[in-house]
Amino acid sequence: MPDNNSQYPTACLLICCPDKPGIVAGVSQFLYQLGANILDASQHSTDPREGLFFMRMEFHLPNMDKTLLEAEFQAKVATPLKMDWQIDYSDHRKKMAIMVSAYDHCLLELLWRWKSGELAVDIPLVISNHQSLEKECSAMDIPFHYIPVTASTKKEQEEKAIRLLEEQQVDFTVLARYMQILSSDFVRRFPQRIINIHHSFLPAFAGAKPYQNAYTRGVKLIGATAHYVTDELDEGPIIEQDVARVSHKHTVDDLVMLGRDIERQVLTRAVKAHINNRVILFGNKTIVF
Repeated sequence: MPDNNSQYPTACLLICCPDKPGIVAGVSQFLYQLGANILDASQHSTDPREGLFFMRMEFHLPNMDKTLLEAEFQAKVATPLKMDWQIDYSDHRKKMAIMVSAYDHCLLELLWRWKSGELAVDIPLVISNHQSLEKECSAMDIPFHYIPVTASTKKEQEEKAIRLLEEQQVDFTVLARYMQILSSDFVRRFPQRIINIHHSFLPAFAGAKPYQNAYTRGVKLIGATAHYVTDELDEGPIIEQDVARVSHKHTVDDLVMLGRDIERQVLTRAVKAHINNRVILFGNKTIVF
C-alpha cells in the first residue's frame, strides 16, 4: 500500500547550536506536537572541545503551513536554545548553474547524472569563457552563455554572469573546471553557494601543469577536492575529497586520466550532498551528514 504521507512534501532541518542536554528532545517534541513524522535524523557534537551541537532532521508534516512552522520553531525552540538553523522543502527544486571553461569531463558528468535523474535539480544555464562546449549543452536543451574574459574585461564580464545568475534565481553554482579566478565581489554576492573542484596537489603543485609536476616529483597519491568558494583562493570549506594510489609505472597521461576520473566522482558527491541538504558550515569547516 502507498504511504499516506507520500502526498506531503518533506522538510529538512539543519541545526547548529551550543551543546546541552535536551536539544534532540526539544526538536522532536515540537515536531510531535505538530503531528510530524520524523524520517531521518543525524547528529554530531564537538563537546567538550568546542561545545557545539549539529543536527540534520528530515520529516513529513501533513498540511504543512511553512510560514507558521518556521515562526513557531523560531519562537519555541530556536530562540531558547540559541540555534542557527535553516529549513528546506522537497517541493522546492533547486536551480543549479554551471560555469566551465574548456575541460569537459566534469560538465559532462554532471549533465549525464542530471539527465538520468540522479541530480534532482533544474539547470537553467551554463556559463563559459569558451565556446567549445556549447553543442553538448544545446543537445540537452540547456541555455549556453558564452562570456569571454580578459584582464581588461573581467569586471564587466563578471557583472554579465552575475546578472544571469540573479535573473534565473539560481540557488547555487558549480565551477566544473572553470579556469578563471572569481573576484571577491562575485563571491560575496553568492556566499556559501558556489562549489569548486580542483586537484589535490594544491598548494604543492600549483600552476598550469599539476600532473606534469606531480609526475616529475614522483607522487604516490593523486586526488581531488570539492569545496565552497571563499575570498581566499582554494581555501574554502571542504565538502568532499578522494585519492588514488599511483606508482612510478604511471605516465603523465595516466595521471591525467586518473585525476579526471576522481574529479568527476568527488564533484558529483559534493553536489549531491549540497542538493540533499547534508552540509552544515561551521567556520571554515563542514559537517557532512
